[in-house]
Amino acid sequence: MLTTRLAPNAFIADVYRAVARILFILTGLVLALDILNATALIGAVLGAAGVVGLALGFAVRDTVENFIASILLSLRQPFRPNDFVDIQGDQGTVARLTSRATILISPEGNHIRIPNATVFKGRIVNFTRDPRRRFGFNLGVDADADLAAALATAVSALEAQPFVLKEPEVGAWISEVGDSNVVLTFTGWVDQTKVDFAKARGEAIRAAKLALEAAGFGLPEPIYRVRLDGAQAAVPSSNESADAKRPAKNEPADLPEAADPARSEPAVAEAAERERKGLDGGENLLDDQQQVE
Repeated sequence: MLTTRLAPNAFIADVYRAVARILFILTGLVLALDILNATALIGAVLGAAGVVGLALGFAVRDTVENFIASILLSLRQPFRPNDFVDIQGDQGTVARLTSRATILISPEGNHIRIPNATVFKGRIVNFTRDPRRRFGFNLGVDADADLAAALATAVSALEAQPFVLKEPEVGAWISEVGDSNVVLTFTGWVDQTKVDFAKARGEAIRAAKLALEAAGFGLPEPIYRVRLDGAQAAVPSSNESADAKRPAKNEPADLPEAADPARSEPAVAEAAERERKGLDGGENLLDDQQQVE
């Protein structure tokens, strides 16, 4: 059909057909009244239609706003199915775009329905658009430690991880001096098409922490003084506290099993696929052939 060839997707083609149908009906009604020489009635009908249309417009303002937003979103395509996005604070995997709402699947597997008017006017963060994504984390070391050596040790451990990209390079800096430690910040980049971002970040933290501990850097915890009946309790220093918790050199530490960053969680993707199919074919205005904004 002509509307199908002119429209970028099936939803817009349906809109074109509905508008054309209404125009034909109105044109036929006006011509019929003109043939019957009822031109005065034409003005009355058009005036009544205008008043009724204005009243309906105010009554279904939100519905009309969502419908227009659906048309614009289907044309602009700000995301694809399975993209991980943040829309006005709601994070999840895009399942589908309907004529009323955008449906996300949260990392916990919950369905999030966001009105399309909110999506169109809101702030959208698409984490999947660029395959490269930066992770970051903080680690604290003793205040009297060699900070330059600590930074170099952790950076070397991160660069040795196969899932960390060489370019852009790993970043590291001193971000804060705390009450009992110095906070170091580390960043790195991964390819999201090859690894699971959350698992890659977790494994990077694990690798940096083990490298610092193996090099003799303490990772102290906050220390508090408690006074009982006016007496001052003896509190070990931060170094002594860290040494007491560290296993002896002759005793092997029970290290947790490393996570495989290449293994992704299929549950959310499967839930999004089930949502797209649905019981009724799953209305979806997102088109893989349409250009993404």
